[in-house]
Amino acid sequence: MNTKLTPQDIKRYNGYIWKFFIGCFAFLVIMIVATILGAFKALPTLSDLEHPKSDQSTIIYSSDKQVLGKWYWRQNRSSVNYKNISPNVVHALIAKEDNHFYSHSGVDFWRTFSIIPYNLIGKTQGASTLTQQLAKNQFTGEKPSKDFIPRIIQKLKELIIAIRIEKHYTKEEIITMYLNTVDFGSNAFGISSAAETYFHTTPDKLAPDQAATLIQILTSTTKNSPVRHYERALNGRNFVLKRMVDEGFLSETDANKYRADSSLKLNFHPTSHAEGLAPYFRKELKEQVTSILKERGVFKPDGTEYNVDRDGLRIYTTIDSRMQQYAEEAQQEYMRDLQKQFNSQYKGVNLAKTITNYDRLMGRGIAASGRYTDLKKAGKSDDEIKEIFNTKDALTLFTWHGDVDTTMRPIDSVLYSQMLLRNAMMSMDPTTGYIKAWVGGINFENYQYDQVIKGARQVGSAAKPFTFAVAMNMGYSPCLMVPNSPVTITGYGPDWTPKENQEEVAKLPPIINLRTALAHSQNFVTAYIMNEVKPEPVVELIKKMGITTKVEPYPSICLGVFDATVYDMTGAYSAFVNHGKWTQPIYLLRIEDKNGHVLYTNTANEKPALSEETAYIMTDMLKAVISEGGTGQRLRSVYGFTNPVAGKTGTTQDNSDGWFMGMTPHLVTGVWTGCDYRDFHFRSTRLGEGANVALPIFAGYMKRVYNDPSLGIKRSDDFELPKKPLGTNLDCAPYDQQQKTAAPAPTNPAAKKITF
Repeated sequence: MNTKLTPQDIKRYNGYIWKFFIGCFAFLVIMIVATILGAFKALPTLSDLEHPKSDQSTIIYSSDKQVLGKWYWRQNRSSVNYKNISPNVVHALIAKEDNHFYSHSGVDFWRTFSIIPYNLIGKTQGASTLTQQLAKNQFTGEKPSKDFIPRIIQKLKELIIAIRIEKHYTKEEIITMYLNTVDFGSNAFGISSAAETYFHTTPDKLAPDQAATLIQILTSTTKNSPVRHYERALNGRNFVLKRMVDEGFLSETDANKYRADSSLKLNFHPTSHAEGLAPYFRKELKEQVTSILKERGVFKPDGTEYNVDRDGLRIYTTIDSRMQQYAEEAQQEYMRDLQKQFNSQYKGVNLAKTITNYDRLMGRGIAASGRYTDLKKAGKSDDEIKEIFNTKDALTLFTWHGDVDTTMRPIDSVLYSQMLLRNAMMSMDPTTGYIKAWVGGINFENYQYDQVIKGARQVGSAAKPFTFAVAMNMGYSPCLMVPNSPVTITGYGPDWTPKENQEEVAKLPPIINLRTALAHSQNFVTAYIMNEVKPEPVVELIKKMGITTKVEPYPSICLGVFDATVYDMTGAYSAFVNHGKWTQPIYLLRIEDKNGHVLYTNTANEKPALSEETAYIMTDMLKAVISEGGTGQRLRSVYGFTNPVAGKTGTTQDNSDGWFMGMTPHLVTGVWTGCDYRDFHFRSTRLGEGANVALPIFAGYMKRVYNDPSLGIKRSDDFELPKKPLGTNLDCAPYDQQQKTAAPAPTNPAAKKITF
């Protein structure tokens, strides 16, 4: 058979070949035109290119310019400017991903055609330019298709968009946009989040080896993860370092030095909403920011509402990261020991017979659990739920030594939770109202209810200064001697006679001055003062000092039978230090959008509550609580405080709540401790009083504050004297030198005008 091709055959075959290439070219042109015209989904407009949309994390800043945390929706993404990105990152990226970046106009045609065969057979190759990758990530968001035609369309879209991007942005802007949007794994989107997550640093401080480690992740965020696949990431880092040498970005000597180190030097800090400082505070802050933007009608330029999880807002707060750290450390340090004290008193005790309302409280605890909610949603009956709660299961429990995996009945875990002491504290600057530290609970991951601003609890003896302040404002002297004996108050319903610890009464003279009575928190003398000044003026003052909960005008409020929050109580005590002016505690200063435009600013409200003279007298009397053997004396005897400090303990009925309100010239701090339900409590006042359950946390906090010179808070600073001379004597005789007998003080005329 003759197989020799004739000239006519060759001509015919050449015609076929030319028709094929012309057809392919025509097909490509048609596809490009169709793509541009939006036949396969509209391409981004010029406005879209100028204002690219991507979710960005909202960042919360402390007053000392530290990042307290972030809010984000699925992606932890933060943006930085080109000048805040280390050149090492830029060099590593270009060397690894696109060495012709500065010479092409969005598409590297030689590179593109070289990888077409690979892409057509389904082998994804990282051959697109950085601009094309940006086009895909930022403007198309389409997953790679395995089908021929859809894949061609996707590539054409990326090519067209990449060319448009190059026309509208500089090379610096393109690389910045790319680094701010790319996924680095471990929920870190963008170079800022990646630097923080993997190395606990900022993008401008990344060394060449750190930059190489991050850039090699981009090939595969899972396979190249330096956390999951260390050796693979190490090899990837070394390859990027080699490419940086090849492209002239790094010397061979430096590269060899980095490659010789087999350590990636990770400082891994995965981010979540619950991690970091002040999680309770950040949760409350988020609610307030969301409310402010909505109620004030603050909208984005396009008229839509801001989303705090997606719009990259910048939130500036009053919290000091150092003080916040000290507050959290002080809580954790002492609560470990206090929980042991609490548990030891119930060893061998039948809780069902000892705890009042035990069955009802356990029922409430079960109903409040996530397990109960899930079982109800699953359609389980009450009997089935009861059986499940009484059947052993694998559980994880919070302890002060870390979470513990164990096997136990869910109902026992509910009891365990009920027996856990809760604690909250807040510290603020009394002159500005700025809150410096906020600890809303013991563990945010497990117990998210905030006890600072939402958990109103009975205040006990911490309320006594309000009644004494009314008396001082009416002209009473702190040195006035009165009987320390039972008082019955009539005219407000049933006759009321407060109880008192007779052992404590016996330690004092039968007649004592008001300063000593407050220092030793004597109920009889407090009731005596209440009988003199009457409840209505006390309620009036309590409200002027910022207590927002309901307080009825009954005599018993002098002993603190009403509820209040740590937030309100700390704000109230600040008026004693701030010359009688109540300053609203604030924690949010400013909200900015991602471009730095101010959306909201905040300042503290201030109003008079007491006269300046009365405020100073009360502060001086509260110093005696610490310095003259009062209920807060262990600040001196145990913790060694000799500097000017004032305060008041508070202990409620059955030792259910323990308080300490601490005052220094620069900070007012409130601390509360108790169980979730009041029926779970300390069995003795010795252990359950505020001096034992709250004061030590204040002490641990303040010792850390004083030991940090960068805060500028000195031990030697004293409370400021009022501008006007005091009209009363503050130099009262100490209780062990007070006279044994004295005539009762005259009743204050009821018609006397009361002014604050």
